[in-house]
Order: sequence, then C-alpha cells, then structure tokens
Amino acid sequence: MGAEEGPSNALEDIAFGSAAGMIAKVFEHPFDLVKVRLQSQPTDRPATFKGPWDCFNQTRQKEGFFGLYRGLTAPLIGAACENATLFVCYNKWKDLILAVRPEVSGLDGGKGKGKSRELTTAELAIAGGGAGFMASYVLTPIELIKCRMQVQRLALEGAVSSSVSPLKASPEIGAHPFATTPHISAATSNGAIKGVVGAPKLQGPIGLIGDVIKKNGIRGLWLGQTGTLFRETGGSAAWFATFEYSARRFISRKQNKQDTIDPSKKIVKGDLAKWELMLSGALAGIAYTVSLFPADSIKSAIQTQAELNPNKPSPSFISMAKIIYKSRGIKGLYAGCATTIAKSAPSSAMIFVIYETLESNFGGFLG
Repeated sequence: MGAEEGPSNALEDIAFGSAAGMIAKVFEHPFDLVKVRLQSQPTDRPATFKGPWDCFNQTRQKEGFFGLYRGLTAPLIGAACENATLFVCYNKWKDLILAVRPEVSGLDGGKGKGKSRELTTAELAIAGGGAGFMASYVLTPIELIKCRMQVQRLALEGAVSSSVSPLKASPEIGAHPFATTPHISAATSNGAIKGVVGAPKLQGPIGLIGDVIKKNGIRGLWLGQTGTLFRETGGSAAWFATFEYSARRFISRKQNKQDTIDPSKKIVKGDLAKWELMLSGALAGIAYTVSLFPADSIKSAIQTQAELNPNKPSPSFISMAKIIYKSRGIKGLYAGCATTIAKSAPSSAMIFVIYETLESNFGGFLG
C-alpha cells in the first residue's frame, strides 16, 4: 500500500502478507533447500555437490521427490510470520516518516504534502530496511530449524557411517560440510538410515526446538542472528525500494496515457496489470538476493554446523566468513546465489501480486 493511499491497516497487512508469503513458500522451498545444502559445502575437502542441478538430482534420487520439501513446516510458518511482520513494519515506518517529514520538496517522488505525500525512493529504502531489521528477530529461530532440517538427513548418514565403519579415520570424498564422519547411502523414506538396524530417525521441528533449548537455552534459537539481520535489513531495503520504484515507472507511463483521456483520474497500483506487478516483484526479488547474499551464506553455514557437527562450538559471524573465504574464496560466499535468484524472482513476484491484489479487492474490509 502506498503512502498516498492513507494510513496502513495492521490487520490487513498481517492477513494479506501471511497469505502471500505462505503461497510463495510452497513454490520456492525446493530451491531454498538446494541453496542451503550448497551453502553448507565442505570447507576442508572436496565439495559434495558439483552445482545446483547435481544437488537437486542427488536429493531427488536419494530422498525422493518429497525430500525436496524436507523442512517445509518451519519455513511455511516462517513465511507467514516474516511477510506479515515485513508489511506491517514497512507501512508503519512509512507512516512514521510521513509524520516526521510531512513535506519534502525538490526530491524525486516527494510530491504532495502530509499523509498524501509520495515518499522518496530513499525514504522507501529506509522504511524497508527498518522493517527487515525487525523481521530478522522473528525469522532467525525459524530459519535455524529450517536449515537444520534441510541437512539433518545428511548429518545422520554421517553419524551412522561412523558406527558402521569405525576404522576409517578420515572422511571420504563427498563427506558433508563440517561432518566428522563419512557420507553414506541415503536414508529410507521413514527417516531411518538404509541398511542399519536401530539407526536414529530424523527429528521434526518440535524435537529440534527442544534440542536447541536443552543444549543452548532460549538464546540458542537466535544462532545466526547477525547474518539474518544484515541480510534482512539490507535486502528488505532493496526489496521494497526496487518494487516501489518499478511500480511507479509503470504508474507514470499509464498516467501519461490516462491524462490524454481523463486527467482527473489518478492511476494507482491497483490499476496496474498483473504482469507489471509481477515484473516489479521479480526485480525486487533479484535486488534482495544480490544485495547482501554473502551474509546469508555465512548464516546458513553457522546454522547447519549446529546439526552437522554438534560437538564443536559454533563460530562467530566473522570467524565463519574467514573460514569460507579462506577455503573457497568469493565463490564460496556466493554459493547457491544463482539458485536463490531462480527462486526469489518468481517468488517475490508472487508475493507482491498476491498482496496487492488482496489489498485492491479486500482493503478496508478488516478496518
């Protein structure tokens, strides 16, 4: 909802943002799983996966199609919470900016006065960054559980391998990141490791939450918070600002045409075609991904180490960044970036189209 359309409605932001986030998450989860596993590649031995397609194929062959949706529950809830928080905070930040600066002249997008003023692109970026900062504290615990679930099967394979072949002192090529034991054949569909009697089963989200709290207390759920905070603050600033900027260009183009017919009619986002909203959303998704992707890589590596090598203390954000850079260089910090763009562009397009469509058709019903 643009600032020019009046004060925000928090209940609508929660409802519309949650719906948009959950629908988009179902589409993007397999891409996210591949990204996390690529980001968790070994730093001290040859990589397990040659690239996104190899990771996708290995996952599908060993774990089946539904293996690509491993850990969906946590991010599904997380997507609802994240997008609800983002849109609520984003619109509240815009309201705050308008209250503090009711009139701005001489700046791009600063037309109008008071609550009807159109915020500048820089102000929209500030509002988006503030929203991302707040959302990061909601998102980190959910992402921690999601990341651990996405690599849990691989961690268990390594653990069982150690008991099956205790004489192997060093991991085989293909051992998974930070795991201290070799990688072996895939687990069965019910969670037990194939061919091993009494093998442990995969934990669900509730079990993992309990495990984290038992070992590290409530604060342990915020492992990787620094990476999430950097990613969400910078990424959300780029996300909202890019979407609004692109949407405004489409609105301006339509307004110029409308002025030749009926100058009294003002074009708003609800008048844009679905493809225009989708393109604006897709560009926003790309901007979000590339803005601070290394922070996401470091965050994922920290969070998955808690599952893959639980006996070692988790390194700090800076320490993990140095480990990844020393072992794999800049390429390691951007592991999974192409996969993330492939999912974030259409996913972001879906989120904005769904949100704006719900806002246009049902805005005011919950007021």
